[in-house]
Amino acid sequence: MFHSAILPGPSEMSLLLDRLAQVSSRPRYAFMVLSLIAEVSDANGEAGPFVRRGAKQFTLRDFLCDSLAPMGGRDPRRIALAERVKSDLILEDRMPEDAAAAAALVEEEVRERVRASGKTNLSRAVSELVGAGLLRRYYKGFAVDHENRGGQRHAVYVPQGLACCLLPQRQVAPPPRPARKVPVQGELRFG
Repeated sequence: MFHSAILPGPSEMSLLLDRLAQVSSRPRYAFMVLSLIAEVSDANGEAGPFVRRGAKQFTLRDFLCDSLAPMGGRDPRRIALAERVKSDLILEDRMPEDAAAAAALVEEEVRERVRASGKTNLSRAVSELVGAGLLRRYYKGFAVDHENRGGQRHAVYVPQGLACCLLPQRQVAPPPRPARKVPVQGELRFG
């Protein structure tokens, strides 16, 4: 005999997925972006402007782009990009003789190009999420008078609304016990 669970209504996660399907041109990508943001959020639910992984520190946008890059690793366009990079390096006479060094240089150049195009995809997804009320975006850093609104500033993303269900459920610390009053001379301590 099978038992079925009776749920009171749709879960927050299913509501979030439904909302993403309605508002995003790429809902799976948007979900991955939200999940990564939630993963690196601090106790206040804010992600960025920097993310530390091991001994390295990245801007939030670079971290997100690098984390999402493996999703397109088998894409024929990525393979074609690697071939174009090899051709470009040969034409520019920058290709090392050593095969291992050449492979490393091609990989680094591909990574940089993928990161640059990934930032465009990320910006589109974040703008959709902000418009849907699932994410708040602001900037921290040195503000300069620049036509680019983010000039020398770095993005901070904060999950909002239904997206908060992705944030880790943090343990709430019990309130601290009131400190015992230290007796002073002339007082008797009972207890």
